[in-house]
Amino acid sequence: MGRRGGGRLGDLYERHADDARRLAYLLTGDRALAEDLVQDAFVRLAGRLVHLRDPQAFPAYLRRTVVNLSRMHHRRRRVERGYLDRFREAPGVHDPPDLATRDTLREALLGLPERQRTAIVLRYYLDLPEGEAADLLGCRPATVRSLISRGVRTLRTTVRR
Repeated sequence: MGRRGGGRLGDLYERHADDARRLAYLLTGDRALAEDLVQDAFVRLAGRLVHLRDPQAFPAYLRRTVVNLSRMHHRRRRVERGYLDRFREAPGVHDPPDLATRDTLREALLGLPERQRTAIVLRYYLDLPEGEAADLLGCRPATVRSLISRGVRTLRTTVRR
């Protein structure tokens, strides 16, 4: 098999990629992911080759990079799974909308005073922090909390009827 070229990085890849792939596979259990992690590791290390004082240290740097990339991948997957689990468990996420309740709530919301309605929409529909909602309403965050509290109390009594 002929030499591919690629200089120093190409030489390092030919010598160490198989070991790095085996390590990544043992850490992940997925061949395609292992290949991706090794490629990412070489990309990350490519810019650091100039600063590498001891060429014998490259395998250790590569192993550490593969391990760190694997940990980052697993952490990201754990966060994604947690989010999806919370989303699936959220009440009413998969339920078809109850049109009568939605219309009742919409009418009750429109029946609120404008500032209460605006505070509720900014806080819960747009998911703005109290500080941003206060800036938009031209008041203090404590006033936003008060407007929301009074508005939600009114909505609860109106919708329960």
